Amino acid sequence: MSVEALSAFIAEYIAGRRQTKLEAFDKEAAKRRDTDSATLAAERRELELRYEPKAWLTDAAKRAGQINLVTHAAKFTHGDSKSSSIYSEAVAQEGYLSTAALSGLDTDAVGNAAALDVAKLLQTRVDGGDSLLASLKRGDHAALAAFADDENQLSQWIAGFSRALTPGEPASYKLAKQGYFPVGKGYHLLSPLFATSLVHAMHQKMIAFRFGDEVKAIWKARREKTWHPTTLTLFPDSAEIHFGGTKPQNISYLNSVRGGRSWLLSCQPPQGKRAEKAPTNLRSVFASGGQFDRRARSQIQLLVSLLTKTGSYTSFRIREARDGYINMLIDLLFEIASELQREAWQNWTLNCPNLKPHQQLWLDPWRTKTDEAFRLEREKDDWRGAVAEDFSLWLNARLRKAMPDLGAVEKREWETRERLRSNLREMEKIIQEALK
Repeated sequence: MSVEALSAFIAEYIAGRRQTKLEAFDKEAAKRRDTDSATLAAERRELELRYEPKAWLTDAAKRAGQINLVTHAAKFTHGDSKSSSIYSEAVAQEGYLSTAALSGLDTDAVGNAAALDVAKLLQTRVDGGDSLLASLKRGDHAALAAFADDENQLSQWIAGFSRALTPGEPASYKLAKQGYFPVGKGYHLLSPLFATSLVHAMHQKMIAFRFGDEVKAIWKARREKTWHPTTLTLFPDSAEIHFGGTKPQNISYLNSVRGGRSWLLSCQPPQGKRAEKAPTNLRSVFASGGQFDRRARSQIQLLVSLLTKTGSYTSFRIREARDGYINMLIDLLFEIASELQREAWQNWTLNCPNLKPHQQLWLDPWRTKTDEAFRLEREKDDWRGAVAEDFSLWLNARLRKAMPDLGAVEKREWETRERLRSNLREMEKIIQEALK
């Protein structure tokens, strides 16, 4: 990064703040109709002079002592904590995620919120590269020298800005987290601090993974069911925590940049899963107490409630609601069926002799690869009607407890439903394509 670019940034930064202040002054001046124009002009001129680069840098250097540049901040634990924060440049490759594992981390600033403009000046990286802070740390003062009248003024600026990097005497506080660790005959007071630089680095990475331009393209490909070369990264069960309420700047500079938000990643332990095995004792997908029967219970209750409370389902709205519940039952049935139609479980029905033959044909399509007789029988498609009839008998049985008058008419209605037939057709198309 060239000295000219960094000097240009400093000039632009001060000019931007000057413009903001002047616009605010002009708005306020428009309301002061009782003040003569000469007074207003003098006040405006005074404000302009304060934001001349030399004057502003002198003031900023004086105010720099009101802030501390840190990597681990205390106020995240409690907003009123007066415990020390620290600045750590330790670098280590330990195999653990920590501040020490980061390179080029963003430094945070704590202290007087009114002096955070100084922190922004010091920390901003020009074109993603050098910053005034980095140049001062390595003893390069050329960017500031471009504004100074003489060496004495430059030295004052350097000394002032350097105070932001000068830590005070380490101290804890009653509102800080504290732990007393036994050492010999005494104790060490351990005070854990919030790794603000690490949190900010993680925040930026999550923002890029969630809202970056490339991510938008990935999500578009996902919606359109097309291929994209980049892996989609998700953060399941993440949460958001806020610091500082309506004044995040009172906690730290980087906290203000994030709007007070920090994300928490899920730390739940992994849940072990039993190795899934194909069923061996299945008699019917529709068996009482079976997987489908259990999972359908809530929908059946809603359907029963709808039909019994109305007494009749002749109106359009009731029919629509009824059809919605039944379609949900059909979709659930095919979800369970797809779980059983696994290629990895090929020929599983050979070990399940009690399963109805037509359901074997439906649920074990991969068996056709090795069993010619099974394939020929499956191609007859008679099993589809038998499956539809099984569904209608099961639904009538579940509803008949509350509605004893259900019979052949309702059975015919259930087994000829378009949703059931279309799901059978679509699933078969997918299976036949996979079997090729």
